[in-house]
Amino acid sequence: MSDALPLATIDDQAVEIRQPNGALLMRYVFRPDTAASEAPRPYAHPVCSLAGEVLTNFRPNDHPWHHALSFTITSLAGRNFWGGGTYRSGEGYQDLKNQGTQHHVEWLSQTPEKLSHVIEWRAGEEVLLREVRTLTARIESAQTWSLRWQAELENVSDQALTCASYHSGEGLSGSHYTGLQFRGARDLLDEHGDDSIGIFASPDLQGEKAVHGTAADWMEWRARKDTTLRRVTLRFANATGPLHWFVRRHNPLVAFPFHYDRNYALLPGAVLRIDHSLTFTDQ
Repeated sequence: MSDALPLATIDDQAVEIRQPNGALLMRYVFRPDTAASEAPRPYAHPVCSLAGEVLTNFRPNDHPWHHALSFTITSLAGRNFWGGGTYRSGEGYQDLKNQGTQHHVEWLSQTPEKLSHVIEWRAGEEVLLREVRTLTARIESAQTWSLRWQAELENVSDQALTCASYHSGEGLSGSHYTGLQFRGARDLLDEHGDDSIGIFASPDLQGEKAVHGTAADWMEWRARKDTTLRRVTLRFANATGPLHWFVRRHNPLVAFPFHYDRNYALLPGAVLRIDHSLTFTDQ
């Protein structure tokens, strides 16, 4: 569909993408005021379906540092950009007060279809990464809209930066969450005996146990919302090949890890490129 997407600038903290009828699709907060312990970063919340179903959860009581839809790196040069406690092998989770922050610098594009801006990833006053982030929204049909999340993250420091998860860096098996994070509304994966609700991935994987940690081109949440009883499908895909997905059914949470069982080294001047898509369908 080619209908224009109205864009409303709310204030100096956030912008909104709306449908032609004025209904909200997404509010993107580019200057957050979240606590330092939560690794402040730009985030999208709420993210809604075309029918108005709220799909994200911001600062849930079990993990307040899960900021709806946001991009994170669990450990970057030893700094925690995911938020919350920092895991150390043999010591468990510790409050090290080592969280990093992401700072909006300037807009490059602010149109209904495309938001693009520069972000600095900071450890205290030191800038480690300079990111150009581009979010592209598109209405695909009367039931579906998509969001493409692209980023180029350049190492602007004078040192090699190690990107690690607690799986790759600290040996905590299965804890390979890092990268783009989607914390969903609590009712998304309540199954109540319905086999059509749950987690699915290419080519024919089904269930959290089968999908978590398995490389696949895409994965889906097929869900049914409270109150309206409307069914929704959320598809997560990576443009550059299979990912070892991180998924938690009962939070619910999905993350797009850009590395899996080994740390990822980013040399000075090197660029990490991210290209993901999320598709939201009412049924």
